Amino acid sequence: MPDSAGSGIRVDDSLGIRLVAGLGNPGREYEGTRHNIGFATLDLLAHCLGASFSKEKQWDALMARVPNTNLVLLKPTTFMNLSGESVGEYARFHRIPASSVLIVLDDVTLPLGMLRLRCEGGAGGQNGLKSVLVHFATEQVPRLRIGVGGAERFARGGTDLSSHVLSCFRPEERSVADAAITRAADAALHALRQGMESAMNLYNAFPSSTKSGDNTANQL
Repeated sequence: MPDSAGSGIRVDDSLGIRLVAGLGNPGREYEGTRHNIGFATLDLLAHCLGASFSKEKQWDALMARVPNTNLVLLKPTTFMNLSGESVGEYARFHRIPASSVLIVLDDVTLPLGMLRLRCEGGAGGQNGLKSVLVHFATEQVPRLRIGVGGAERFARGGTDLSSHVLSCFRPEERSVADAAITRAADAALHALRQGMESAMNLYNAFPSSTKSGDNTANQL
């Protein structure tokens, strides 16, 4: 854990990521839900980087500016389906290209705890990411998907997607979810320091007992 604002954690501005946006729904009633795992990851990432969130009405978002860098963390205070309004407006105003924005979000198609980093692609049914892609008018937006489970139940039928993503993790899932948030923050930090390709090579696999050499968030 850093001793002071961002100490010991260097963000390489030359690697291009200038904005990290976590997706979720605002309000206490949504805290701890599967859909808000992107928010939870951004909270941990801000803590690691010595940054604090504050409300900025101009962007409909909670913003955290990382000291001594040009990096900004953003949590839209629109609802999930309108995430692109906040992310897109901020990026356009500050002339941040889509390729320099990392989106952190939940994914029901991935097993709980699995991460998937990609530099481009479709929304895959995630409405928050769909909104972001519409506002950028391109699919070339880097993203970090965090598995929250559920695909196997949808395959069998009888499970409502909306109620699933808006539910909290079950007690037996909580430790895996917490570990996924920590690992996702590690993955985002690695992408910021060593680039997306390196992060993809290291984190696009199901977590095992072998620890990576990154582990910044694990020092908390």
